[in-house]
Amino acid sequence: MEKKKLSHEFEYYVLLFFALAFTGWLWEVALFLFTEHAFINRGVYRGPYLPVYGAGGLLLCVLFHSLRKRPVRVFFLSALVCSVLEYLTGYFLERRWGIRWWDYSGHFLNINGRICLTGAVIFGLFGTALVCLFLPFYEKIYRRLSKKWLTAICILLLLAFVADAAYCAMRPNVGYGISSQGQRSGDAGQ
Repeated sequence: MEKKKLSHEFEYYVLLFFALAFTGWLWEVALFLFTEHAFINRGVYRGPYLPVYGAGGLLLCVLFHSLRKRPVRVFFLSALVCSVLEYLTGYFLERRWGIRWWDYSGHFLNINGRICLTGAVIFGLFGTALVCLFLPFYEKIYRRLSKKWLTAICILLLLAFVADAAYCAMRPNVGYGISSQGQRSGDAGQ
């Protein structure tokens, strides 16, 4: 097992967070484009990112970086960590706004509709791809960018994100395909 300590500059983590949050947003938009045949901007925020994917992905990278050569272990640990994060995030969002942004009640082996077995398996697969395949690729690209460009990109992303977060703290993104508040009568969530 590789025992290399993971330590990078602040910009490394900021850019990784946004890359993962954007990838998560693309994943969910593609799912709804395929299943609902409509473009739906998923999530609490208005921007093209889902922070739970960014935070979860960062957590996986930090926790399992040294396990890159052990994909089976990364799979099971990613499934567990991301499922716990998704459950806690869903619980917090429901308590904060009284709205569900996803509901797995109709899925096999779900817990309170917040997580399910299928989701855990998908998290395991994506977590393994992230830690074992994407992270080495990301690190190569990151090293090619100058400090000046890294700082400028991070400042712009963070400013846009903070403005979006402030706005959405008062007016979260809701509606059909986004949250329970916007569901058609008879729809079961998600």
